[in-house]
Amino acid sequence: MIKTANRIANVEEYYFSRKLAEVRTLDTPELKVINLGIGSPDLAPSETAIEALITSARNPAHHGYQSYKGIPALRNAIADFYKRTYHVALDPENSVLPLMGSKEGILHISMAFVNEGDEVLIPDPGYPTYSSVAMLVGAKITTYVMKEELDWGIDIEALKKRDLSRVKILWVNFPHMPTGRVASRQELQSLVDLARTNQFLIVNDNPYSLILNDGPMSILSIPGAEEVALELNSLSKSHNMAGWRIGWVAGKKEYIDAVLKVKSNMDSGMFLGLQHAAVEALKNGKEWFDTLNKTYRERRETARNILTELGCTFSTNQSGLFVWAKAPDTVADVEIVRSESIHNAGLYFRRSGKTVYPGFTLWHRRKTGGGINKDKGMEAVDSFCQIT
Repeated sequence: MIKTANRIANVEEYYFSRKLAEVRTLDTPELKVINLGIGSPDLAPSETAIEALITSARNPAHHGYQSYKGIPALRNAIADFYKRTYHVALDPENSVLPLMGSKEGILHISMAFVNEGDEVLIPDPGYPTYSSVAMLVGAKITTYVMKEELDWGIDIEALKKRDLSRVKILWVNFPHMPTGRVASRQELQSLVDLARTNQFLIVNDNPYSLILNDGPMSILSIPGAEEVALELNSLSKSHNMAGWRIGWVAGKKEYIDAVLKVKSNMDSGMFLGLQHAAVEALKNGKEWFDTLNKTYRERRETARNILTELGCTFSTNQSGLFVWAKAPDTVADVEIVRSESIHNAGLYFRRSGKTVYPGFTLWHRRKTGGGINKDKGMEAVDSFCQIT
């Protein structure tokens, strides 16, 4: 047996990769799994995006290698989107780098900026990939707590009192996953000021800004941010294109060039048809997003109904695709409830076991007959109420 590299010794297979495989083993025609866990949109992208992909794919000349920086039309569309959505002016030639989903950008940025032994600051709770990538590049992980008493905000005053001299990257994610917290301009300004004082890079992971959020904001709109900040964004959540793997990183030319050094050695450019589709998707207007958010607003209400039935409590001031809730005081151990639920009640809970992701996701199993065609969330509520 050939020994694996030390860098993966403390890294597990991605949480949802393992759990979704486990859930698939429970899914049968007689006992269907209703997945209310991973935030993967199940609605279609805009028709114009789909048609652009089809038209481009039919052109024999469009199937070769593409530019590592993406086509100018895509970079211009991203810059136009930022101007229209966040009131941020980006130089499409130098300040935008398309990515195959923003998730790969977490690794590219870390490889470009983090040396072994450098510290990275990661939110707790937060996206597990921040910590796994930090381990892959040999960084020292330091967490900062999203505090319930601050409505799941960052205790910036506490951060100021810490030794930040070895910090290379501060990962932030607003609107925050999983708490749904939206940062104010004042909070982002304080973080930018802190980064400038201590000379570390802030990376805002910003895929949820157009989901149930009345005030979409980019950290690049904050004065002074250009000196110390990068922003990841994507079409996955906001444009129903999670499987298409289309994202980007935006920021200062020198920082983008550093990321490009890594990226250009990792892939051979994005399929041209996807880029043409992304250009069209980025033109989606207010009416398209209003329709999308109407659906999500209804589903959020359904999720709240499920949580209320479970006896959980939650803030109604949340944005994004998730509802972050607290288990009732009568639940001493979520792990025990999870185990009992899957075996006795047909409910399936899982906690990640990671410091930076201390929530649980929920699936529900119910016996089904033919012809069920209801929204899966409402179906879960109906069937859950039947067994409680």
